[in-house]
Amino acid sequence: MRRTSNGLFGWALALLAIALFCSLGVWQLDRGKQKQAMLDQSQGVLAARKPLPLRAAADPVRADAYDWAQGEGRFLDRPAVLLDNQVSEGRSGVRVYRVFQPGVPQGDAAATPPVLVELGWMPLPGDRSLPRIDSFAATTQVAGLLAPPPSAGLAAAVVSPQADGNLLATSLDHAVLSSALKLPTLAPRVLRLDPALKIGYLRDLDILPNTLPPERHLGYAVQWFGLALAVLITALVLTLRKRRRR
Repeated sequence: MRRTSNGLFGWALALLAIALFCSLGVWQLDRGKQKQAMLDQSQGVLAARKPLPLRAAADPVRADAYDWAQGEGRFLDRPAVLLDNQVSEGRSGVRVYRVFQPGVPQGDAAATPPVLVELGWMPLPGDRSLPRIDSFAATTQVAGLLAPPPSAGLAAAVVSPQADGNLLATSLDHAVLSSALKLPTLAPRVLRLDPALKIGYLRDLDILPNTLPPERHLGYAVQWFGLALAVLITALVLTLRKRRRR
């Protein structure tokens, strides 16, 4: 009776582990498919580059989509936002954002919310002293990829004012940044500035910086499914050995 109970308990643990590993594998497959869809959509937009007005950044229906946009306006006299923990070619740094107020076309009375414009990446020295950020006040026209803000992951949104007046942020949370910048609202999407424009810092239009590409998610999924299979085979072998001993 005790052997039977031990066997059932062992199989219960094995099935629990198999279910857990399979669910993790399915989750990794789903994340890989989501990111591949993001890449496909963004690459199609970059290939066509059919420009929309900057006010498209505030369209809630397309908050998670990608569009090419361009327009005139001005950078507001607001602190720069430095997104922390951004890695480029193995070096740690920050991504620099400034608030841009699109101009209102003639005959259009609708107010256009300001949009965060990504100006590029800057490295941090060993003492993590923050770089000086230009104001770009003379810039009146911008163009680039409208995209959702970088994924925050599990990090809480923290915005820390710095001695120079700029803001160091752990993630680009819409509500937190609006409050910190003393703005009534911000467009839900950011503008990834066209690298061809001769302003800003080192940048590209990679939509998956500091995160796993779809291929890595597929690799992790295979590992999780492999672990599930290994647990199943081990449980079967142990059960057969016990039966042979009896």
